[in-house]
Amino acid sequence: MPVEIALRSARVRYGPLEALHAVDLAFPSGLVSVLLGPNGAGRTSVLHAMAGLVRLSGGQVLWRGRDVTGLSVRRRVRMGLTLVPSERAVFASLTVAEHLRLASRDGGTESLDLFPELAPLLPRRAGTLSGGQQQLVALARALASDPELLLLDEPGRGLAPGVVNRLHAHLLAAGTTVVLSAQELPRTLAGAAVVHVLHRGEVAFSGEPGELTAPPGRGSRRPPGGRPPR
Repeated sequence: MPVEIALRSARVRYGPLEALHAVDLAFPSGLVSVLLGPNGAGRTSVLHAMAGLVRLSGGQVLWRGRDVTGLSVRRRVRMGLTLVPSERAVFASLTVAEHLRLASRDGGTESLDLFPELAPLLPRRAGTLSGGQQQLVALARALASDPELLLLDEPGRGLAPGVVNRLHAHLLAAGTTVVLSAQELPRTLAGAAVVHVLHRGEVAFSGEPGELTAPPGRGSRRPPGGRPPR
């Protein structure tokens, strides 16, 4: 399958600490990929490296075969990349309606159809909302922007299970390239194309979701330790 974006021998350092150790990852076009691992595994560093928020200390970011390692965040956004971080993803002084108008000329009509919980919140400033409501605004704005590449860092944080299930179903059907990070693989993302498991800044597993729990001897490729990630 064609690759949308990839990391090649990517290294990320924060001062003396190296968060990614020559990581090779590839994410297919038009499909959902999931990054798994506990806190500190390097999931956020992967997303930030692809978005340009952190500079690589080694290696490359390739987007549709083009080396974009040196491109700024702004250039990548103009090319169609949208990142929703795990927190602080809204403008506190803007209303919910203003967030959606910034992303789409129609005011995010499709996003409101997906998240009707936002309709009564449209006149409210984002800074007055709960954490879960702010996350919903950030997701709605990202989807309304019609991105070419959507990066989601633990998007289900603070959201009701029903809303998360609805989001996952939408992502799987949308035909957009999505890279979603989570600590565990949700059952509602069992239809994802690829799962990558990170462990201490290295790739511990890459494959299809079903391979994480496949019985031994049936083509399973499990992370170190012989058990599925927790």
